[in-house]
Amino acid sequence: MTSKILLLSFLLSWASFAFQPQDIILPTNDTLKVGLVLSGGGAKGLAHIGVLKKIEEANLRIDYIGGTSMGAIVGGLYASGFSANQLDSIFRNTNFQKLIQDELPRESMTFFEKQEAERYALKLNFDRFQLKLPSGISKGQNIYNLLAQLTARLQTKDFTQLPIPFFCVVTNIETGKAEILDHGNLAEAISASGSIPTLFQPVQIDNQIYVDGGVLNNYPVEEMKRRGANFIIGVDVQDSLMTRENLKSGLDIFTQVNNFRTINVMAPKRQLTDLYIQPDIDEFTVLSFEDGAKIIQKGEEVGLQFLPAFQKIAARQDGQIQHHSKSIIDSLQVSSIAIESNSAYPRNYITGKLNFPTDEKIAFKRLNTGLNNLSATDNFRKIHYNLKEIDSAFALKLKVYDNNTDAYLRFSAHYDELYKTSVLVNYTKKSLFFENDHSSLDLILGDNLRYNFNYYIDKGKYWSIGLNSRYNRFADDVNFEFIQQNSTIQNAEINSLRLLVEDFTNQFFIQTRVYNSTIFGVGAEFKHLEASTNTLIPDEDSATGNDEFVTQIENQDLTSVYTYFKHDSFDSKYFPKQGLFSEIKYNLYLPIVDNYSEFSIFKANVGVAFPIASNLSTYLSLEGGGTIGSDNVGGLNFYLGGYGNETINNFRPFFGYDFFTISANSYLKSTIKLDYEFIKKNHLLGYVNYANADNNLYSSTAWLDAPEFTGYALGYGVETIIGPINLICSYSPEVNKTEWYISLGYWF
Repeated sequence: MTSKILLLSFLLSWASFAFQPQDIILPTNDTLKVGLVLSGGGAKGLAHIGVLKKIEEANLRIDYIGGTSMGAIVGGLYASGFSANQLDSIFRNTNFQKLIQDELPRESMTFFEKQEAERYALKLNFDRFQLKLPSGISKGQNIYNLLAQLTARLQTKDFTQLPIPFFCVVTNIETGKAEILDHGNLAEAISASGSIPTLFQPVQIDNQIYVDGGVLNNYPVEEMKRRGANFIIGVDVQDSLMTRENLKSGLDIFTQVNNFRTINVMAPKRQLTDLYIQPDIDEFTVLSFEDGAKIIQKGEEVGLQFLPAFQKIAARQDGQIQHHSKSIIDSLQVSSIAIESNSAYPRNYITGKLNFPTDEKIAFKRLNTGLNNLSATDNFRKIHYNLKEIDSAFALKLKVYDNNTDAYLRFSAHYDELYKTSVLVNYTKKSLFFENDHSSLDLILGDNLRYNFNYYIDKGKYWSIGLNSRYNRFADDVNFEFIQQNSTIQNAEINSLRLLVEDFTNQFFIQTRVYNSTIFGVGAEFKHLEASTNTLIPDEDSATGNDEFVTQIENQDLTSVYTYFKHDSFDSKYFPKQGLFSEIKYNLYLPIVDNYSEFSIFKANVGVAFPIASNLSTYLSLEGGGTIGSDNVGGLNFYLGGYGNETINNFRPFFGYDFFTISANSYLKSTIKLDYEFIKKNHLLGYVNYANADNNLYSSTAWLDAPEFTGYALGYGVETIIGPINLICSYSPEVNKTEWYISLGYWF
């Protein structure tokens, strides 16, 4: 035991001696110029912040900063005026997953864009009928927006005029050469330096295309020497080589090969570094952003070890060190908008998407929302901007780069109890006839063949024009009583039968956007409805000799004009935690094709979601509808039962009952849902729903009576790359039977 204590004391003494300030050899001349070099390393680069905190604690003045990739981002922000503590706070409160994945809030999407984003699991470029992979998984737009906001108050394009002179390294993807950026738009420069190939799309600056500077020079110590620094502190967060035990995937091997060059060139670079610092972060990867707090702490720990050295350097410096601190713009007034591009999209389209006034003060979030509106269209591969302060207002200069890919193939798969197995193949074409039009064709193959075609001319806040054509079919076993209620078929010796429903609908509409989350429109519709069964066997008098006899239950052509209002501010379609949803629709059916009496149908649905505790939210909704007029078209009755998110006509989900179980020409329904996200993207769900349904329900006060139908459900839901997966068990005391629902993938 004594020998172990002596050994431990020796090691502690050696460690203390190793970092004594007298080991630092400072230049003998009178002027000490300290340069700080920060390497790239993805998420590992957050350790730079921890080291900077200890540099500030020692009152050490940094005279130059140079960096690559994440080192450029941290170094550039520090050089622009942010303190280390501010950077710590900014990056700890940043959701890197949303940044990297270019995740856009739903509020920035139009209704058309929401539908597109929440329907497909895989998207591939289909340029000139050839499949092409995108140049990067992420456009890097969210990262740029953050960096642009943090550097918005900079009034210089010369990085040597920043509070701390700064430069960063980028790689010119066309020439294959490393370049130094020390002027221009700081947000553009540091986002280009951190544009990891294949993860982020390249960044265009002054007609040059750049990617991560770490490809060729991940530790720019030579450039720091050339700029006059005579004492260089280097923080190295690059990957080390992995052992064979850790080389478990193709990505691991690719990373290992990529690291050969950077590691091999570090030997001479270390010789040029006067104080070399390497945090202990081997347990993390370049994408370990979720461990950002731990990585920053590792930087502080190694910074603490070097604190005596920092203090010795600070003691040689002249003058008092002023800790810089910079405020973040939270509001602004935009006095003018200039668009610097050769975009094919007109100015009024771009400014209409931005959708903020130029004559009043707005929250900076409003500017970001406008940029998100543009990004959500997918018409632009990148949107850059800078702000110039003029008399307490800002002139906004936008640079938009059109997305040259205008055709896509998209895929999805789904299973539920009604439509069964379905595979969706989508072809999308933009600018088919006009620059701002959008054409989309869904072909849905599986147990029930379907299609859905959309054509939409987006005119922003002006009246937009659209066409929709769809064919929908599904089949299910229903009680014979249901058939009797909705057709003229007489009694038969049968309890249930197989019902096939087919719907062919064509619509023309115009609509206007009040806000991204609110639309109002009017339209005209032609609908062919058909319902049939081959379960009923004809009597001898009507036998035809066919093996498959089909009994027609519904066969009608309907024409209508309609109007609608819709608001959707939910933060998620499938698992909303907050927001409001409301929809009102009125159809007036006119006997233009078939002979029926004029009638109309109205529908309304209001829902609200809000958090009630940590990871626990609730959803409340009230909906109803009714038929006005004498004709009873069975196919347009309201049908309650089953589970589903993508319903057509007047089919509505209702827990505790099977599909088609409840039918009437009017109904009123309320729902309460509790959602507990016990693990990220994993949800425990509880449902209660009540309803009254009857023919002409609203002709009396019966709709105010105690609910005639009740249902309760418990479920588990998980968010996956193919869409939500739900398993739900429900029960109704009236039926006294358990119903199970399963849904896999996005609804379509």
